Amino acid sequence: MKNYVFIDSQNLNLAIRDCGWKLDFKKFHVYLKEKYKINKAFIFIGYVYNNKKLYKFLEEAGYILIFKPITMDVNRKIKGNIDAELVLHSMIEYPNYDKAIIVSGDGDFYCLIEYLRDKGKLLNIIIPNQNKYSKLLRGFNPDAVFLNALKSKLK
Repeated sequence: MKNYVFIDSQNLNLAIRDCGWKLDFKKFHVYLKEKYKINKAFIFIGYVYNNKKLYKFLEEAGYILIFKPITMDVNRKIKGNIDAELVLHSMIEYPNYDKAIIVSGDGDFYCLIEYLRDKGKLLNIIIPNQNKYSKLLRGFNPDAVFLNALKSKLK
């Protein structure tokens, strides 16, 4: 059985920080391997030149990084929306996995999650913050795991 995980890094990071703690990505990868027997963990992230140390750390922890070039908004805030990349790569990899896990609380992934569920390929949705996620994903609650409940294991 091949299980792949597709991680919306910005949603994961910001949602966990909103809960008042910081995720240990190395522990998270170990958790995914032990709990879900994942074979590959794809993390989708905006590419910022000065973050090379972070990228190296994530790769050494076992993640496969998929970068998106970033832009800046008028307030010089970094924008690196990775939604299309996550959906595209989950479909590129579709023949290679038996089950997929989507890590995000973003409702933009509703159609992907619904498709994977309908095809019998959805293992779980991991939602970072149980108190703050898209209403569109509430219909998938039987398939949802909430990370904020795992703070003691993953911070």
